[in-house]
Amino acid sequence: MHERRSSSRNLALPRRGLLKGMAALAAAPLAVAGPASGTAAVPADPLAGRALSFSDDFAVLDTKLWQAGPKATTFDTGFYGRSAFARIDGEEGFNPYAIIDDPLTENGKALQISAKYIGRTMRVPAYYGNVLPEYQWISGNLQTARPDGTIVAGWRNGYFEARIRFPKHPLSFPAFWLMNGRSILLPKTSIEIDVVEHKGWELDLYGTYLHEWGQPGEHHEGVGMPTGTDITAGYFRYGVLVEGARCVPYFERRPVRDPKSGLPIDWTIGRARQLDDQGDVFWPLLTLALRSDVPFPDPLREEDRETSMRVDYFRVYA
Repeated sequence: MHERRSSSRNLALPRRGLLKGMAALAAAPLAVAGPASGTAAVPADPLAGRALSFSDDFAVLDTKLWQAGPKATTFDTGFYGRSAFARIDGEEGFNPYAIIDDPLTENGKALQISAKYIGRTMRVPAYYGNVLPEYQWISGNLQTARPDGTIVAGWRNGYFEARIRFPKHPLSFPAFWLMNGRSILLPKTSIEIDVVEHKGWELDLYGTYLHEWGQPGEHHEGVGMPTGTDITAGYFRYGVLVEGARCVPYFERRPVRDPKSGLPIDWTIGRARQLDDQGDVFWPLLTLALRSDVPFPDPLREEDRETSMRVDYFRVYA
């Protein structure tokens, strides 16, 4: 997730697709699916032949596992968009992380990550938007990696899945995504898998992407997934199968399909051999950001000054 910031008021363009002419991809997820990773058919059931190897059902927030704050990177500050990602105890008197009761989850608990408009000068370390009224938001980002390059939990292969309820909001930009471990200290090249990223005003559509940043071999794939249902009205399962060079996104455990061919997406990770040779792994992030490439609501309605996403669980099947 590389992002560049300008010196103008349009600071911190959203993290995806804004390097090397990728703005159109992030703004409108209408790209064509990439080449198939092999001749084997895409698994109709991503759990077939796999067993649960990791699960966090968020009965509590495990702060030894989940690191809070800006994205783990040495490329920049780790902030993007219109909000500052809070550390685990919150910022500016607001803590966006909570475990709440929710009867719609499997165990009656959910992780809630919120965003709140503070609307005054803030003092968040290294945040570019502290004095800009439109950027004076606090939100949350959790990840299983640290800025010093430590990977608390990561996996090279498997089926990664989160069950999430997204907010309906004019600025919200939540995501469940993966980064490779070497991207933190060696960001010249990195691999990013956006399992799902959602714009809060697109109720039945989300984007899924594969980005291999930097040269040699920069490579980008992306597609918009029409869900046929309002994904802000309940929980849904978003997943990706990573196996060697294969990268297959799923919605409700059904393969996402290319809107042109109708065939299941089957992207190729061009740097798969490097991942194996370097012993690299993917680590997950659960993020609630706010977009900066859309107009600020005028006026900002009282009900839009705070919003939240909920996560039932994060699981890995190997």
